Amino acid sequence: MPAFRQVGEKQLPQEVVFMAWSPKRDLIALANRAGEVLLHRLANFQRVWSLPPNENTGKEVTALAWRPDGKILAFGLTDTKRIILCDVEKPESLHSFSVDSSITYMHWMEVTEESSVLTSFYNAEDESNLLLPKLPALPKNSQFFFWYAHQHIFFSFYRLNALVVGGSSGFIEIYAYGMFKIAMVTVPGSCCGLCLSGDLKSLSVITEIQDSPDSEAEMTYFQLDTSLLSSYLPEVTRMARKFTHISTLLQYIKLSLTCMCEAWEEILMQMDSRLTKFVQEKNTTTSVQDEFMQLLLWGKASLELQALLMNQLTVKGLKKLGQSIESSYSSIQKLVISHLQSGSEALLYHLSELKGMALWKQKYECLGLDASGIEDAITAVGSFILKANELLQVIDSSMKNFKAFFRWLYVGKLYYIVSMTQKDITFVADFLTEHFNEAPELYNRKGKYFNVERVGQYLKDEDDDLVSPPNTEGNQWFNFLKNSTHLKESPLLFPYYPEKSLHFVKRQMEEIIDQCLQKPADVIGKSVHQAVCMSLYKTSQRYFLWNDKTSNIHYVLFTMLESSVSKVYILRRYTDTSRCYSCLDAHFYDDETVTVVLKESVEQEGKERILAQLPLSSVYTDEDQEREFIWDSTKRLDEQSGEISTRTVFLENQWRVLENMKAQYVAVNGIRKVSCVLSSNLRHVRVFEMDVEDDGEAEEEEEEEEETTQIAAGEPEELNQSTDNQDSVCGASAEELPGETEEQELSLDP
Repeated sequence: MPAFRQVGEKQLPQEVVFMAWSPKRDLIALANRAGEVLLHRLANFQRVWSLPPNENTGKEVTALAWRPDGKILAFGLTDTKRIILCDVEKPESLHSFSVDSSITYMHWMEVTEESSVLTSFYNAEDESNLLLPKLPALPKNSQFFFWYAHQHIFFSFYRLNALVVGGSSGFIEIYAYGMFKIAMVTVPGSCCGLCLSGDLKSLSVITEIQDSPDSEAEMTYFQLDTSLLSSYLPEVTRMARKFTHISTLLQYIKLSLTCMCEAWEEILMQMDSRLTKFVQEKNTTTSVQDEFMQLLLWGKASLELQALLMNQLTVKGLKKLGQSIESSYSSIQKLVISHLQSGSEALLYHLSELKGMALWKQKYECLGLDASGIEDAITAVGSFILKANELLQVIDSSMKNFKAFFRWLYVGKLYYIVSMTQKDITFVADFLTEHFNEAPELYNRKGKYFNVERVGQYLKDEDDDLVSPPNTEGNQWFNFLKNSTHLKESPLLFPYYPEKSLHFVKRQMEEIIDQCLQKPADVIGKSVHQAVCMSLYKTSQRYFLWNDKTSNIHYVLFTMLESSVSKVYILRRYTDTSRCYSCLDAHFYDDETVTVVLKESVEQEGKERILAQLPLSSVYTDEDQEREFIWDSTKRLDEQSGEISTRTVFLENQWRVLENMKAQYVAVNGIRKVSCVLSSNLRHVRVFEMDVEDDGEAEEEEEEEEETTQIAAGEPEELNQSTDNQDSVCGASAEELPGETEEQELSLDP
């Protein structure tokens, strides 16, 4: 392989704690100690965007993971226990969800299993796109609509993909498409590494188990059998897509309701507060309702009411209040009709399809789909739709009432003569009778005597009952249902909650649907069982590093093959007569190569660090069949290291000295053939192209070619001079790396 070429170097202002290359692009994601997530391009390490921390999402990033197609970046925050999915094109959160414990590791994998059923399913167009209308844009939430309108960001990925999350308490959760939780298991200790096989048959985990704060932690390897996911892969894929649609629609409804709350303004409460102040200051025993009735019927007002109309409810104030009410109510009405109802109907469609899948018990019962639970979710969505329709009726009546009331006050104040028809007088009188009754019990609850504005109570996220519920007296259908026991319990009718707000019914709907979505994860999680448990070694340091100088095990790597068989590689210290090397960091560059950062032993200070590629092809020999390692489950792996067959790997020209840099960590991408080395102070980075010739070495090769040409032309004097030059070059190399003039080598135990 050619030497590595440095293409970028940078000093960063904040300490970098995590690095992850995009699997498809020349982009690398960084997370620093300030909680900032940054995206850099390979060329000159140029920053593409940065996502600063905030109080809502979190400030302590503990894990990074790219979706296999490189379009979405996931990062976990341990302080808020949340996972954020971010679009690669712009620093915006597409989706977020909470977990039960601090996040320590994430892995996003692609399912590679092939079958005719899966291929036809992947190629088929989603029927919901044909049967359901396209949801309209959400005002003031363009970033979410960008996600929903461009749903291919989540569903265009040809195969099923899964985000595997591990936490400090040993919890492991698998999210299909990064959204729907399909499995939840628990292992002892804190998760330090995860790898789910491409056929979904096995999950490999490395955990750090510490019995007490004073004791050394023990690194343990678990292999979990997840064959249920593999056996029912087509069903899991269909269920995951359907549940992801449902989760998306719940978010759409939630943001629609948020837009409605933003459209409702606090100015609409001014009428209630001013009427309450009027009650507290007036000296007469006449009620507010009677005061306005006298003004309406006889054109006479008390001194207190005149002061209210002249000082509080001015012409300018009435005009502004009337315009605000009309504009606010119109916006809320449009959001209910075009967004809330459309999203709820789409949610009903997908839940109904999911219920049909659950009734196919042969396929879906073992995955935890419960038809009765889905039926409860459908009923909850129906109740939410009823409450939304009730809000529409309240908005419609409120707009008519307020328009007539303000027109009466505004025209009367402006011209001092009110010319109204008997119908208008009756309409305003009914409005005053219904809305201007003093309510002392309301003052104890809300600090006001009136609730003239009726829409805002539906949009408040409170458990309290509505202050002014709809009047159902005289409603024949309501009375008929109330008196009919059989109809009241009929599954064909959605329950109605007249005393509750829209937010309360929405929250109740979300809880029921969450229970419905949670059950498959619980059932599938219970089917996962432990296949292998191997104690690796004891250490007081972080994952994979072994600091005990009496041990020759220094670094442990594991990989999951397509056939769900794990291979564990142990990197030993290499020692020759002049130097002793140990491994600081190691990652798989591809299936046949491991990229490592090496350093000399601590006893020899001031020595260089080395970036190297270890080819694994030389490890696999026929001698392994003659000497098979038999693992003793009663001992740790480090106690049996002497019985493991050893192979010496020659680095040849696959290494490079990292001059003037105390390299400590490395991140690699074998597909894009790049690596990024981070120094021990976590601020200095260097980027390399791994399979491109270095400029200096290219010049040397050109000189060698010229010398060869000259030799062929028969110039013995220049030949001797060229030989001397080559000897001097070798001498310099020997002085820089004594004892390794030809090849670096490192022991590798498979």
